[in-house]
Amino acid sequence: METIREKLEKIEEQTLSKYACLSKNSLGRDVMEEECSLRTIFQRDRDRIIHCKSFRRLKHKTQVFLIPEGDHYRTRLTHTLEVSQIARTISKSLRLNEDLTEAIALGHDLGHTPFGHAGEAVLNKLLPQGFEHCVQSVRLVERLERGGEGLNLTKEVRDGILNHRTSGNPKTLEGKVVRISDKIAYINHDIDDAITANILKETDLPKDVTDVIGNTVKSRIDFLIKDIVKNSYDKNDIIMTDEVNVAISKLRKWLFENVYNNNNEKNIAKKEEKKAQKVVEILFNYYKEHIDDMPDEYVKLINKGEEKLQVVADYISGMTDDYAIFKFKELYVPVGWKVR
Repeated sequence: METIREKLEKIEEQTLSKYACLSKNSLGRDVMEEECSLRTIFQRDRDRIIHCKSFRRLKHKTQVFLIPEGDHYRTRLTHTLEVSQIARTISKSLRLNEDLTEAIALGHDLGHTPFGHAGEAVLNKLLPQGFEHCVQSVRLVERLERGGEGLNLTKEVRDGILNHRTSGNPKTLEGKVVRISDKIAYINHDIDDAITANILKETDLPKDVTDVIGNTVKSRIDFLIKDIVKNSYDKNDIIMTDEVNVAISKLRKWLFENVYNNNNEKNIAKKEEKKAQKVVEILFNYYKEHIDDMPDEYVKLINKGEEKLQVVADYISGMTDDYAIFKFKELYVPVGWKVR
């Protein structure tokens, strides 16, 4: 009897674009597994990511604003969900594989450090081989999750996760959709958070950019999605018009200059960054000298032959902002006592 999964695979074949990555044509996993009777191979990948520990920790990791007072600033988890929704909308409109798109989107930032890119910069400096969150995301799903067994995800999902950065070149259109959706999401929600934090006003944005792509977060996201769908429909690529692509590049550069890398004392997004980076550096230097103080799962990796500094970075990068601060206080901040 035909399984539900096989029926779903037939629906994909009948309804998706000729450029979509069909579940039945997946390059598969490194370790062969029996197929699920209900879910396609990419649906299973999506579910594995949602249920893994690294995904849950994203809710307490910085997006841009370190330790903000207020509930409405983005975290790494809410960023991930916004990327997923944008990417799914584009994929559905282009008749691509929405399940593959969603799996890549949900997993693309699993390897981010505490304190966002500030923490990443420290580990990149301390590790001889460097540190990139996209590479670490793949290491998590291949090696670190499930007590060192990994999630055994498909090659397509891992490729999309690795290549979601601006300089990446995903092999599937679904991966390309996530790559561009990530940019759409962070550019616009970081503007929204910066406005909430009174770092900038909508009217501060370059007028030659807003004249092209819109004057509000909502209108920009809507415009960019429609531009991509219009220009990519029934094509073997994910593209925007040249004018829009130039505008996005200008806005991204403007954000780096005025929010991400602006060290003006009024920029609260950067105010605590040096302290956060010092916490990461001190923790790294401590654990490289005190390996046995790390959880057993990391010690076992070293005992199995994994490079020591890489495993220390694995442990540090997996921490949430709060846990990194907790461990720092536990190790270096004296605690009051009294005679009973």
